[in-house]
This record gives sequence, structure tokens and C-alpha cells, in this order.
Amino acid sequence: MSMGLLSGVRILDLTWVLAGPYASLVLADLGAEVIKVESPERGDMTRDLGPSLGPLSAHFAALNRNKRSVALDLKSEAGRRVFYDLARHADALFTNYRPGVLERLKLDYEHLSAEAPSIVYCALSGYGATGPYRDKPAYDLVIQALSGGMSLTGEPGGPPVRSGIPFGDLAGGVFAALGLVSALVGRARTGRGAYLDVSLLDVQISLLSYIAAYYWANGEVPGPVGSGHPTIVPYGAYRARDGYLVLAIFGEKFWRDLCEALDLQALAADPRFATNADRVRHRGELEPLLRARLAERTTAEWIARCEQYGIPAAPVNSVDHALADLQACSRGMVREHVHPLLGRLRFLGNPIKTANGDDDGGRPAPLLGQDTAEVLTALLGMTRDEIERLEAAGVCRLA
Repeated sequence: MSMGLLSGVRILDLTWVLAGPYASLVLADLGAEVIKVESPERGDMTRDLGPSLGPLSAHFAALNRNKRSVALDLKSEAGRRVFYDLARHADALFTNYRPGVLERLKLDYEHLSAEAPSIVYCALSGYGATGPYRDKPAYDLVIQALSGGMSLTGEPGGPPVRSGIPFGDLAGGVFAALGLVSALVGRARTGRGAYLDVSLLDVQISLLSYIAAYYWANGEVPGPVGSGHPTIVPYGAYRARDGYLVLAIFGEKFWRDLCEALDLQALAADPRFATNADRVRHRGELEPLLRARLAERTTAEWIARCEQYGIPAAPVNSVDHALADLQACSRGMVREHVHPLLGRLRFLGNPIKTANGDDDGGRPAPLLGQDTAEVLTALLGMTRDEIERLEAAGVCRLA
């Protein structure tokens, strides 16, 4: 287990694709025992999505480390009975099936809490369990579009652009994980389980944050500003001679320092640019002056000058450079573990650090049904013969 903060917490994981598996990954990396329950036929559909790492896809490997795989046919009565038994030994359950699916299988909160009254049941879905969109299908792209996020992304006058990082799914996963841990804390006080209804769209709407407040305050519908900011100038990506860097000049001290760093002292004395409010009003006059100057030198030269003056700045890294960045590597954000079949695999580290530094990377992602026998034996006391009979009947699968 990579970290022990949630050691002793057992979670049944009925999630697939991205948002749900990311939610349970967050908790698995913090030390929870996550038992991923998959269909014996295929398992999580992302097991064969994208580039292959032998018997695992890169997608599946990235999202399912530190989890155990139990392959169980939940459409069968025998499979559901086994699952109910597992639920009695679990603290929580994650699911990201569309509302109605688990009700038909009698694995919804009403049925499961009757078998395990203290369980925390977290249902993550595109639109939530209520409302007119409840039964519609949803993926990250749809959520980004519907939430207004895509209307803010891209260059002014250009088409709407999806965020390169799938925030619709990933942010939903983080909120679901936070909700589940909060419910576990509440259960420790009250002894009662809980049902959590987390919607990807709700999460994305909540992330409009100050942008929604700006709209309510001035009535102006916000649109895309590229890498810039509607109320801060200079703020954004600028082309240097060999690439791009970003500048985040918030406050007058940073503005004066930037003028010094760029050898544009006259701008600091120009009344058009005296305050941030002035610079926002005269954005169209200031930005071309900055862009012309920044195009004269390399990214490294400008970053060195900015560091000399303590100015918030950074190169716009490609993914390969970001993964090789000294700060990211020094913080353990690029890790490695050994898979029994695939050898050494790199993976992303946990952004939550503890003082004792006990993050050892944990287990690589499991093969389908890899832990079926171990879990059913350890938790339910089943014999090998009983498990093999279930396998022969198609109820479970052993790796």
C-alpha cells in the first residue's frame, strides 16, 4: 500500500472508464483497500483501450494501481449473493454506472444498505440521480460543453476547445473521493452509513467559481481569453524566440519588476499602465509591446531574467518536459514499480505527501480476476473447491 492514511478502510469499486476509477485511485493511493469488482467476461472496458502494455492497457494501468481485481458476474443471483457478502465486510462502495443500472441488478443503495446498514455508498454519474437529464449518457466532453467550460477555452473568436486534461471526469473523481471520506468521518461519529449522489455536471458548474460571480456582478457573458485573464494584465502565454513562456503579473510590484527584467522601464512610468485596472483598459496597446520584446530572446533567457527579479514565470512545457521537470521528480511525482509480467512500469506519484514519507508506490494494476480467490478466501472464508465451482458456473473468474 502506498500510503497509510486510510489503512483499514475497505472499498468495493464498481467503477469503470475514468471518473470512477480516478476517484477510487485517489483513495487507494492513500492506503484504502480497494476491491475492483469487474465482469468475468471483459472487465473494465479500458483494459484494452489505447496503447498496450502487454496484458494491460496504459489507460487501465494508470488508473488502477493499488487495487485488487475480483471478477464476478453481478447479473447472476449467485454473483449478487457473493457481492452482498463482500459488502458486509466493506466500509464503502463506489459506482459510476448510469442511474437505474444498479437498481435493476438490486445493487442500489436501498438493497445494499439492507444487507450492510453502515456502508457508505457513493454514486458518481454524469447528471446525478435526479433532474431531467438523469438518464442521459455523459462523457467528459459532454460535461465540459454543457457546463460552460468549453465556451471559456480557446482563443477569442475561435471555436470552442476541450481542455487537454479531462477535467470533467477527473474533478468529478476528486469530489467523489472527498465526499466518501467525509461520509466515513461522519459515520465514525454516528455509526450510520450514507448515500452520496455526485454529479459530474454539478462539479463542473461549481468550478465556474469566480467566473460565475463576475457574470452575476456585471451581467457580461464571459468568453474565451486564450491563456490570458479577464481582469489581470499581463497574464498569459507569450512567444519567445524558441518557444513559449507564461507570465503571471498580479500586483504592481510584479509589474515594476517585469519592466526592469524586460528593460522596458518606460512602461512602468506610462500612465496608461500605472495600475492593473489601467492595464486591463489598455490591454490592446500594452500586449503588442510586450510580445515584440519577448520575441527577441529565448525562453531560457527570459526565465533567467524573471527568476532574477522573482517574477512568477515558467516555460510552457510539453508533456515529456513536464515529466522530466526537476521539481516534479524531486517531489516523487514520477515513480516506478515492478510488474510481475511487464517489468518496470512508470506511474504518476500521489500529490498528497505525509511527514513520514511512507509512499512506496504500492501494487501495479491487477490482471482481470487476479485477486478473486484471495479475496473470497480471506473475507468470506470460501474454500478452493467452492471458488472453483463458482468459476465453473461462470459466476467468477480466476486469473
